[in-house]
Amino acid sequence: MSVWHGTCKAPLLTGAEGELISVRVSTDPRSLEDLLDCLSGVSFPINPQIYHGVPTVVEFPAFEARLSEVYSALQAFGFCSESVVVRDMLAMIRT
Repeated sequence: MSVWHGTCKAPLLTGAEGELISVRVSTDPRSLEDLLDCLSGVSFPINPQIYHGVPTVVEFPAFEARLSEVYSALQAFGFCSESVVVRDMLAMIRT
């Protein structure tokens, strides 16, 4: 017997700004400082995890409603949207 009344269709990690997601941006190591400058200009705090290598990867959590702001900032600094991978935070935590 289960205490759950069915499967949960809604995301489990949500807030007022939508689902919590993981944003992963890959860049050339020489562009890391520019990427961090870019991300420092968004209107919400970003605490990035940086993976040094080729490519260098910057990963951080964000709410879904803020994703367009991240894309706009990246575009303004000349980063391409193909360098961004967005994943469901709960799925990322489970892997």
